[in-house]
Amino acid sequence: MIPVNEPLIGDREIQYVMDCLKTGWISSAGKYIEEFEQKWAAYCGMKYGVAVSNGTTALQVAVRCLGLKTGDEVILPTFTIISCALAVIYNGGVPVLVDADPRTWCMDVGQVAAKITERTRAIMPVHIYGHPVDMSPVLELARKYGLVIIEDAAEVHGAEYLSGRDGANPNWKRCGGLGHISTFSFYANKLITTGEGGMVLTSDPSYVERARGLRNLCFRPDRRFYHTELGYNYRLTNMQAALGLAQLERMDQIIAKKRWMGQAYTERLRHIRGLQLPVEEPWARHVYWMYGLVLDEVTDMDAAEFARQLQALGVDTRPFFLGMHEQPVFLQRGLFQDEHYPVAKRIARQGLYLPSGLALTESQLDQVCEAVRKVLE
Repeated sequence: MIPVNEPLIGDREIQYVMDCLKTGWISSAGKYIEEFEQKWAAYCGMKYGVAVSNGTTALQVAVRCLGLKTGDEVILPTFTIISCALAVIYNGGVPVLVDADPRTWCMDVGQVAAKITERTRAIMPVHIYGHPVDMSPVLELARKYGLVIIEDAAEVHGAEYLSGRDGANPNWKRCGGLGHISTFSFYANKLITTGEGGMVLTSDPSYVERARGLRNLCFRPDRRFYHTELGYNYRLTNMQAALGLAQLERMDQIIAKKRWMGQAYTERLRHIRGLQLPVEEPWARHVYWMYGLVLDEVTDMDAAEFARQLQALGVDTRPFFLGMHEQPVFLQRGLFQDEHYPVAKRIARQGLYLPSGLALTESQLDQVCEAVRKVLE
């Protein structure tokens, strides 16, 4: 079976982790945490990084930094992982949804303006499967209405967005450095992995101070074990940071491998009838975190059946996200009643992604493509 993801761990990662073990710095303090935070923030164009235990907790901390009041609204895509909506709900807010863009599968930025109300506090663009959201319209709305941008960059390590392309100073910027506060995941299937792990990035001193406190049980700097606010234990370990730092040192190679993978899949699959392949818009540099496919209805097959047939041929896959508006747990709470998002609904049923890990070989990629042809041709 060709796995949907297999991480690529090198000698440098082993060296750094062994250093943690030998020196005893194995918990949530140590030089690797500080260096990883500083270097990842700088890489993404932000001033500060706050390492946390995973991408979901990064979102929890980022939304908490806003100080939402009960009923405050945050606009986000329906086509995303549940962590995004949970972070809003757990912090007393109301998630407000927009549909997916039919080409990029990211949020349809053209729908955001109509969802802004007097209760809107923030917009949460989520970059999907390695392709950036079209951020310029979102940033303009944030400026116009005084909103905060919480940028979920969990799936776009190193991806870039062309900002200012309509003016005199076009400028490529890395995702995670475009909003007021951004979040990353370093789960095992990400371009950089710490096993489990995440980070909050910002250039706002007030946000970073709050995020650091929330991550560490809101210990007061002037008096330990004396608490005036409830926080979380969301710390990352020095050993995990060591893994991440070693991979950051070869980030260019990682991105090159992922872009090769995406382009190789596209070259081999583009002539197969009934498949929508990932796009790369002119204003985006895709990192192909996962290589997704959407089946056309002319194939008379949904993604679940497609996955079963590929698995029988030795190819592992994963389904696309199910929209937040179709999640039973939210419908039971009275959220998103009678809301319809046809693009997200369709791609959730017709979409899956192929093996996309950094350890994928060209021979394995060829086998995957041959399996796709056997099922569809």
